[in-house]
Amino acid sequence: MTLIEDIVLRKILDSRGNATVEVEVYTLNGYGRAAAPAGKSTGKHEVKAYPAGGIDAGIKYFKERMDNLIGMDSTQQEDVDAILHEIDGTENFSMLGGNVATAVSLAIAKAAANSLGLPFYQYLGGAFARSIPKPVGNVLGGGKHAVGGTTIQEMLAVSLGESAKDNVFANAEVHKIVGKKLRERFPNISLGLGDEKAWIAPMDDIEAIELVVESVKEASESTGVNIKPALDFAASSFFHNGKYHYRSRALTPEEQIDFVEDIVKDYGVYIIEDPFDEEDFESFAELTRRIGHLAYIVGDDIFVTNVERIKIGISKGAANTVLIKPNQIGTLTDTVKAIKFAKENGYATMISHRSGETCDTTIVHIGVAFGVEFIKTGAIGGERIAKLNEMIRIEEEIKGE
Repeated sequence: MTLIEDIVLRKILDSRGNATVEVEVYTLNGYGRAAAPAGKSTGKHEVKAYPAGGIDAGIKYFKERMDNLIGMDSTQQEDVDAILHEIDGTENFSMLGGNVATAVSLAIAKAAANSLGLPFYQYLGGAFARSIPKPVGNVLGGGKHAVGGTTIQEMLAVSLGESAKDNVFANAEVHKIVGKKLRERFPNISLGLGDEKAWIAPMDDIEAIELVVESVKEASESTGVNIKPALDFAASSFFHNGKYHYRSRALTPEEQIDFVEDIVKDYGVYIIEDPFDEEDFESFAELTRRIGHLAYIVGDDIFVTNVERIKIGISKGAANTVLIKPNQIGTLTDTVKAIKFAKENGYATMISHRSGETCDTTIVHIGVAFGVEFIKTGAIGGERIAKLNEMIRIEEEIKGE
């Protein structure tokens, strides 16, 4: 009933118009499908998205070896993922490609759930998987996601209401208000959207933060939902020669700590992601010491969903929240280990989309299954709302509505 009978791989488009991989898995009476996203702002410690020959080489490499998985029990996830590691034979999926491995791993798990007639979140988390993560939506930004925008990569809204539906619509309202304010401020220029459908405008970082804070306040008042501002610096992307390079100045690590601390205190920023270079555990630790009681300090590039990297952070007191991206590590088993390890050590978790996305909704189910506190998945845009709308559906199912 749950034995793997066939695995089908294909190339599909992601939200940037680039190729990515989609996998379908068939059991005797079950079916699972999953697709891998692609990041542009990536950590150097992530697994390799694809081997040297690209996506085609990764698919070819897997197809030549997929008989190792045919006939296995799809419910034995750790065994399945161990075989994927064996098929690849490297520590960073450089032969198979982390994206191929991720899509295969997730599709097999979804086929197992379907074979047993269970929603995927319930298959993973059991009968008590009932907590919907709070959505974190990108509303204004720049960095690698948007040429011509701010140096800070993402300025986001975090809606903290009791209802997933209210939170999803509240984040969208912030996005609308930001757009309205930008059109008023820049009436004679065309405003665009970045990779994650956040607004782009030629603004200074502080000016942009202030606009988002104002928009969050207005949306909170109009919707009745408690909404907070958040920032993803993606600081590794503008850290060069020992300094963080903004448009008009360059800051030392010590000055960057002071700058970020002031932003949190002055503007009530609720979540701060990647404010330092991906190797700078010490600055993460110092910032956490200073303002960890005021804000969630999130490590993405510094942790890359890798338990060994998270261990280093915990030993140093660096950050208090781990960003979770399945394709950073390559398998569902490794993803779950990272979530559980973070939680066991008192860290919060936030599961995340990538800038190059598909309409796959798997991260929502993983977030619900393991009680992840936040889900970062945009505020608008087809590939983003696929996940947001799935949150609404799951909430209705859990509540029996």
